[in-house]
Amino acid sequence: MGGDAAIIEHDLEQALRDPAVSRHWGGQRKEVKCQNCHAISVFVDGRVAQRCDFCGSPAIVAHEEMQDAITPQSILPFNVSDGQVRDRIRQWYGSRWFAPNRLKTAALTDTIHGVYLPYWTFDAHAHAQWSADAGHYYYTTETYRDSNGQTKSRQVRHVRWTPASGSLSHFFDDTLVPGTKGVHPKLLRQVEPFPTQTSLKPYAPEYVRGWTVERYQVDLRRAAQLGQKQMSEQLHQMCAQQVPGDTHRNLQVDARYQGRTFKHVLVPVWLVHYTYGRTTYQIIANGYTGQLAGERPYSVVKIALAVLLGLVLLALVLYYGQLQ
Repeated sequence: MGGDAAIIEHDLEQALRDPAVSRHWGGQRKEVKCQNCHAISVFVDGRVAQRCDFCGSPAIVAHEEMQDAITPQSILPFNVSDGQVRDRIRQWYGSRWFAPNRLKTAALTDTIHGVYLPYWTFDAHAHAQWSADAGHYYYTTETYRDSNGQTKSRQVRHVRWTPASGSLSHFFDDTLVPGTKGVHPKLLRQVEPFPTQTSLKPYAPEYVRGWTVERYQVDLRRAAQLGQKQMSEQLHQMCAQQVPGDTHRNLQVDARYQGRTFKHVLVPVWLVHYTYGRTTYQIIANGYTGQLAGERPYSVVKIALAVLLGLVLLALVLYYGQLQ
């Protein structure tokens, strides 16, 4: 599938001016939008779900295809089976000590779905000039009187500040920005990274036929802004590591980016959604590495019993301490 076609990096500046990137999915497609979580699902030459794969809501309606939407040109195929993920989810449920017993025994893995999520990747050559005040620790000895009136000495730390400056160059390769609205961002960050640098395949409709594909709702312009913010934060940390001495302050970074490129890719995720009480929770697994992250309810009864047990143990320790 996909043949030997190369993975193409598109010029970002040109695409922002005139986004003439591929817009063909390679097959008949249907889009539906969930009225509850607002995820937009794409189905290529296959079924159309009766419920949202992201939150389970039956409130899904047909959605008109965006004519200017950029379609993915590369994909990271599933590498971990649903059976492997089911086992990991059962272990995850079992290790949640403060989860309600009903949740643990249910092990709701029968609701597992495989979905392809939209991601943007960004490359850039960065060059930064930085300046800061470098702090160097030194110590002096001072005397003082303790509560008994005795004279004692102690070491006191001081900081000597000196100006510092420098520069660095760095190549950012596949900075990841999710385009999904269906999966909770906090969970996604816990199952990243997706190995887009080494394991991507050229997009072919055979990869997604029969699967749910989410269409991006973070467009290229917004994704590029988020990608550069990530790069800037990482560059700031790298510059901070170059500052000599023991600490620093007033770090200023002047960064320039060149050769910025992007890709729109699909990445695999195994997803479980369930409702406990009035709240919907998600558990997700990276479909390539198997890394798992999840949300769960807490048992108020178990937490109260744990607090009570802790108080009893503390009381016993204090009691026996007074007897000695």
